[in-house]
Amino acid sequence: MEIQTLTEFFKWCTILNIGLLAFWSVWFLFAPDLTFRVQRAWFSGSRETWDLVMYGFLGVFKLFVIIFNIVPWVALLIIG
Repeated sequence: MEIQTLTEFFKWCTILNIGLLAFWSVWFLFAPDLTFRVQRAWFSGSRETWDLVMYGFLGVFKLFVIIFNIVPWVALLIIG
């Protein structure tokens, strides 16, 4: 596989994942009560636990985007 193809792949992965992260963050910022009420059927914890879990997932997802999308894309830009 060519470096240019891999670079384009990681560029689009980064764009899509950052878009998903932004959507998730904005949704959780502006509609946290709605999100909690909808998910309460599957999640039996308190609101504080829900907030902690959601912030934890956002943080882990952000780290995964950085490590598995942005870093490989930048590395390919450097060597390409």
